[in-house]
Amino acid sequence: MEQPEVETDEDLAVRFAARPLDRLFDPNATFVLTRFVLLRWLGLVYFFAFLALAIEGVPLFGARGILPIADLVRELNTVSGGGFQTFRHLPSLFFIIGASDTAIRFVAWTGVALSFALLAGATNGALMAVLWILYASISNLGQDFTGFGWEIQLLETGILAAFLCPIASLRPFPKTPPPTVIIWAFRWLIVRIMWGAGLIKVRNDPCWRDLTCLAYHYQTQPLPNPLSPVLHHAPMWFHKLGVIVNHAVELGAPFFAFGPRVARNAAGISFIGFQFILIASGNLSFLNWLTIVPAIGCFDDRALAKILPAGFVRYAERATTADRPTNVHRYVALGYALVVAILSFEPIANLLSEQQAMNRSYEPLHLVNTYGAFGSIDRERVEVILEGTSDADIDEHTKWLPYELPCKPGDVMRRPCVVGPYHHRLDWQFWFLRFAPPEDQGWYLHMELQLLRGDREVGSLFAKNPFRDAPPRFLRAELYRYEFAGRGDPPGAWWRRTKVQDFSPPVSLDDPEFDYELARFGWSTAPNGD
Repeated sequence: MEQPEVETDEDLAVRFAARPLDRLFDPNATFVLTRFVLLRWLGLVYFFAFLALAIEGVPLFGARGILPIADLVRELNTVSGGGFQTFRHLPSLFFIIGASDTAIRFVAWTGVALSFALLAGATNGALMAVLWILYASISNLGQDFTGFGWEIQLLETGILAAFLCPIASLRPFPKTPPPTVIIWAFRWLIVRIMWGAGLIKVRNDPCWRDLTCLAYHYQTQPLPNPLSPVLHHAPMWFHKLGVIVNHAVELGAPFFAFGPRVARNAAGISFIGFQFILIASGNLSFLNWLTIVPAIGCFDDRALAKILPAGFVRYAERATTADRPTNVHRYVALGYALVVAILSFEPIANLLSEQQAMNRSYEPLHLVNTYGAFGSIDRERVEVILEGTSDADIDEHTKWLPYELPCKPGDVMRRPCVVGPYHHRLDWQFWFLRFAPPEDQGWYLHMELQLLRGDREVGSLFAKNPFRDAPPRFLRAELYRYEFAGRGDPPGAWWRRTKVQDFSPPVSLDDPEFDYELARFGWSTAPNGD
């Protein structure tokens, strides 16, 4: 009697990697590996996003921080009457548990722990929802320090990922596959991100149209890295070629994200490859790392099985025993996809508008947003340099000592840093500071106040604080033009700089004009005047 043929591990892996291509768009495609890779990458982004908040959250948002969340909570409760009305407009746990330093640390470190669990393999819808709630709690109340486009992008990505996961499993490979409609929603997200970034460029700044923007970008971007000066000094043809690649990826490749499988894979490769180029050329927080997440949705299991270890692929096939998600999971996912479709009307209208906004959310939960990046490029780099002195009087002999931020240019001999996906929020705010009108500089004034008081938490945000032992008597800020060093500069120099003008005059705790400026934002130089 002939023995039945036994399927070997190798046969199993081949079968899993070679699903039948019955039609052009491969309706039999599966996304078990897609979900696994996508969630692990999202876990990495969440981990660094929460880690930055755990380390810097109290100096930024604590009771003695630069922009205390507790003050905002009290103000909002007073204005709106508190309760559900306040929570509805700005959902945050801090309206429920309070906004003490302990609460901020609890939310941030819990996020670190849960994102590590996600990174390690936990796949659970409830876990994803908790991560989203924790991050939204800080992001919604972080004011200037959470006003970046990637904050709402992480929230949209995070809540969308929750619908990939069942509730009753924590395993890396649940028994049921993810709903395909959510994979399509991720493709729609990457399309909006790319088109938003591409259209805002060609509409806003002529250097994106004449292909010269990259001749300035590497030097003037918020936080350059050690490769940035090499790229900056490249010939003009190299910069023009880079802009052409930028336009091809951001404006052309999205057309193929929903196309035939080969075209869709090519689009996904171009999206991810482009993000790694951006990661290599500068420090854009976790933006580029995060943008890779929806791009992973362009690939199905057939594509990913070719690059993942064979044993890993076999394990995924064996662990996924069902052919489709449960009915409840499918219907919930379909319902959320319908919500995404309805909420997409305003982002689509924004993409089509000549007055396109760069980064905008249209409702308090940030479920479907519009995105953009580098709609305009600075032609020169001008830095705000904060300085302090312990001298009792200000004259031409006063010795001023500079503060150094972790990654912003300061000392011309200091090498640019490599920091992404970690996010130094104060560094970024200093980059925006010189563009900000006086009514948007409240955070800067309060930072000066806390430094003059010798607050150690706020002082810890600086890589170099020359007044760690005793606070300065005066603070001031000056504007310097920075350029990458070249021939004729001292050996080992990374920058050359030239003073442009004063940015803010010397201030002290007994300065009535400084107290007047602080009062406009509700602060005072008097003891306990916060």
